[in-house]
Amino acid sequence: MKKIIFYSYLKCSTCRKAAKWLESKNFEFQLIDIVKEPPLVNYLNLALEQYSEDKKRIFNTRGKAFKTLNLDPLSKEEIIQLLLSDGKLIKRPFLIYEGKKVILGFNEIEYAKQFI
Repeated sequence: MKKIIFYSYLKCSTCRKAAKWLESKNFEFQLIDIVKEPPLVNYLNLALEQYSEDKKRIFNTRGKAFKTLNLDPLSKEEIIQLLLSDGKLIKRPFLIYEGKKVILGFNEIEYAKQFI
C-alpha cells in the first residue's frame, strides 16, 4: 500500500476534486486540514527542494494573505516559518507521496503519472 498524506482545505474545490480522484482510483490517504495542522517542517523543506526553481510554487498565490507578501528578501527558514504560521498560504492540495515526493495542486494527468 502506497502511503499518501493529503493536506487539504475544506472549502477548496480543487482539494475536493483531488480527493475524489484518489478515491475513484481506490487510493487510501491520510487527510489533514492544512489550516489547523500545516505540513511538517521536513515536508515543507522537501517542497522547497523540489520546487527550488520557483519558491512561489509552494504558495497559494491566489490568496489574500499572499498578495501582501514580498518573498524576495526571505531566507528558506523564514519562508518555512511563514508557511507554518498560516496554512492558507500553502498551495493546496499539498500531497506527500511515500514520504519522498511532494505534489502541489491537482492535475489529473500528473496524478495519473505518479500513482498509476
